[in-house]
Amino acid sequence: MSHSQQDEQQKLEAYLEAKAKEEQENQQQQESESLSEHEACVLRESARVKELIAEAKKGLEGE
Repeated sequence: MSHSQQDEQQKLEAYLEAKAKEEQENQQQQESESLSEHEACVLRESARVKELIAEAKKGLEGE
């Protein structure tokens, strides 16, 4: 293999490594965003359940 072919191969390997790292970072960011969306949904539903429980307690106290 000539010197220029080795340089080209090293550049290609460095490029592929950088792309793989970038792809992994993007995937981790998407996973954390999905988790945040999930957490927000859980918190909304939890608040809704608490409201329903409070309404039910008021209904029982009124009887």
